Amino acid sequence: MEFKDVVKNRYSCKKYSERKVDRARLNEILEAGRLASTAKNLQEHHIYVVESEENLAKIDKATPCRYGAPTVLVVAFDKNNVFTYPGGKRDSGIEDASIVATHLMLAAANEGVDSCWLNFFDPDALASDLHLPENEEILMILDLGYAAEGAGPLDNHYSRKEQPETVSYI
Repeated sequence: MEFKDVVKNRYSCKKYSERKVDRARLNEILEAGRLASTAKNLQEHHIYVVESEENLAKIDKATPCRYGAPTVLVVAFDKNNVFTYPGGKRDSGIEDASIVATHLMLAAANEGVDSCWLNFFDPDALASDLHLPENEEILMILDLGYAAEGAGPLDNHYSRKEQPETVSYI
């Protein structure tokens, strides 16, 4: 698929069928995350693939927004392995994990797999429920699957501000 089409047509799926994501497509998606740029190439991210009924139930406990997705990716980063930017106020953890998550989301669309970026959950509670290492912080959850019949983008999905409203040349 052309990149422009991937970006234009990808939407946040809010209703999934039971059809599972096959391993070949999932591996392509995960590979895109692996190849994502990170500050100083620290690669501090870790992606957890959640497919077991037990752990999907933990996702459901954390958020009402799984929408029946058969696969969920939990994107975390190692808080102890980040680059601190000049001035000492920010580090690369959230930024790098966001780049990884965006690669995953766009790769999913390219593979014909629907997704939804989720932030509506308590990351500390979910990390505890999933028994993640204490040095890792969860950035987001990415639902993966195939849209159920009748699912589609929200009515306002294609409504975008014109470029001059969001871009300034200075």
